[in-house]
Amino acid sequence: MEMKATWIDGMRFAYQSATGHGLITDAPESKGGTGTAVTPMELVLLGLIGCTGVDVTSILHKMKQPVEGLSVTCRAERSEEHPKVYTKIHLIYDVKGDVDEKRLQRAIHLSESTYCSVSAMLSSTAEITNEYRLNEG
Repeated sequence: MEMKATWIDGMRFAYQSATGHGLITDAPESKGGTGTAVTPMELVLLGLIGCTGVDVTSILHKMKQPVEGLSVTCRAERSEEHPKVYTKIHLIYDVKGDVDEKRLQRAIHLSESTYCSVSAMLSSTAEITNEYRLNEG
């Protein structure tokens, strides 16, 4: 797998993924950027919630659960010292549909403990916790 980051200007970089997709990152204004794009550290968390979201959706479909909607929100804390790694990450799964609660719990557990590669990497520095809301709001 090969990917590339190319400096644009200031603190902005353009990325080319191994699958041919692109995106741009930037730093906040307080760090010399323009604050007009996601930061690289935000990308890490977006990768996590995307990875576990895909897993949970896939597992629920395999369990023949009628998922009508799923979103994953995260809240995270970073260390004060460099490298400022994530130390605590809390995931909130909002699921809509006539989904069996025990199967939802199982799908979340399987994602976080077995399938989500991003979770496996981040768990070496961060305590990852979760909660779910089924058909709330």
